Amino acid sequence: MRQLLVLAAIALLGCQTDRSKATAQSGKTPMSKPNILIIYADDLGYGDVSAYGQGTLKTPNIDRLAASGIRFTNGYATSATCTPSRFALLTGVYPWRNENAKILPGDAPLLIDTTAITVASMLKKQGYATGVVGKWHLGLGNGNVDWNKAIAKTPNDLGFDESYIMAATGDRVPTVYVENRQVVGLQASDPLSVSYEKNFPGQPTALTNPELMTKMKWHHGHNQSVVNGVPRIGFMKGGKNATWTDETMADVFLGKAKDFVDQHKEKPFFLYYALHEPHVPRVPGAKFAGKSGLGSRGDAILEADWCVGEIMKKLKADGLLDNTLVILSSDNGPVLNDGYYDEAVEKNGTHTPWGKFRGGKYSLFDAGTHVPFIVSWSGHIKKGVSDAVVCQIDLLASLAALVGSVDKTTDSENILDALLGNAETGRQNLVLEASGRLAFRAGEWAFIPSYPGRPLNKEVNIETGLSQTPQLYNLQTDPGQRTNLATANPNKLAELEKQMKALVGDAYQAKTDELKLR
Repeated sequence: MRQLLVLAAIALLGCQTDRSKATAQSGKTPMSKPNILIIYADDLGYGDVSAYGQGTLKTPNIDRLAASGIRFTNGYATSATCTPSRFALLTGVYPWRNENAKILPGDAPLLIDTTAITVASMLKKQGYATGVVGKWHLGLGNGNVDWNKAIAKTPNDLGFDESYIMAATGDRVPTVYVENRQVVGLQASDPLSVSYEKNFPGQPTALTNPELMTKMKWHHGHNQSVVNGVPRIGFMKGGKNATWTDETMADVFLGKAKDFVDQHKEKPFFLYYALHEPHVPRVPGAKFAGKSGLGSRGDAILEADWCVGEIMKKLKADGLLDNTLVILSSDNGPVLNDGYYDEAVEKNGTHTPWGKFRGGKYSLFDAGTHVPFIVSWSGHIKKGVSDAVVCQIDLLASLAALVGSVDKTTDSENILDALLGNAETGRQNLVLEASGRLAFRAGEWAFIPSYPGRPLNKEVNIETGLSQTPQLYNLQTDPGQRTNLATANPNKLAELEKQMKALVGDAYQAKTDELKLR
């Protein structure tokens, strides 16, 4: 019997050795360096994902992703608007440290310094193929971009090997795709010009030619160049053959994401797949238009959910699910009317995009930054629900720890154990931002300093969180932030303000002084 056991052990060892050799020969990635896919939605609220049990809309594919991994109930973006959150995710640096990290026009220069450490550059040094597909909105070039030539300073200068993006947002010009350094499909005979200062002579706008708005009409802010029947922010001339079709944007980006997987599945890859949904203008494809019953915003969320399902199907078909870490989140909280008459408000019904929280996009209240946050890695993390506080700013340090990188940035913390379900706690505190104003979360407490300004953003009908008096909330007992405990608990108020000042430093007083002068 002992001889049989010894022979069996030798045979097993031989099989393991042969399997290791086969893996090495096939070029497949060892589990210590999995593929990494970040799916980043745009304006998707906590209550927009049905796995969180808040709204009425069903998102079966995102729910399936959540069921395969960990659904975080305390997941955060750093900011209540898109550019700052994207800056923080990629750099691991708080956006309030960069005075230019705010919602950018479509012709803004590249926001991130090309010498900075990014998630992409860190992973590239670890042997990863790196790519970005979808919404960028972090600037391009040095300013005054000539869109008809090779563009200096693109994602390719920040560690991305490949990029296929829109420069800013769907509601801002230029309404073209940029692949690496070139506008896709641009013809020399029809050059592209873009301006955010003044219109080009003879070019129509939504104000001068309202009949051009055949697909959507503007409510506020979006009344300049009209492209594909949709009024936009900014002025654009030329580039007709390069102009995207809004209804096919999801298919185009999804196709490029699949192509990237196909081209790099034999080595570790990092793909930052930045969905444009459900940001305005909401012009979903024909298979989703009118399907949600909640207007075009609901339809756009169904389209985003489908994209998630399709990219996951691709990973499964290629045998990559057990070696791909997938992270899904959103750049900020939800907004219904964000500049267009698109029935998002009228058809919202009883759906609650903000979930159980207060506020939304642009707000210092929790719904501005408290977003869906799901992590899945088949066979490698514990499935379930986690109440750990996790933030997108910590992805850089956490992924660095996962792949053995020593790269560090100012504010990113290693919360890998929480992300993989091996720890019940994540971040201890977090500085949050909305339109240049700061708030603070520490444990179950939320602190908002006193700020001047309107308590309600009437254009989008969202509470800003601004008040002449400081605000203190216990998010454990009062997630809707309805009871201000600043007066009832002055000691906790003083404690959080002290902690926040220590973290923010001189910027704390500078921010409050600046706002008082406005």
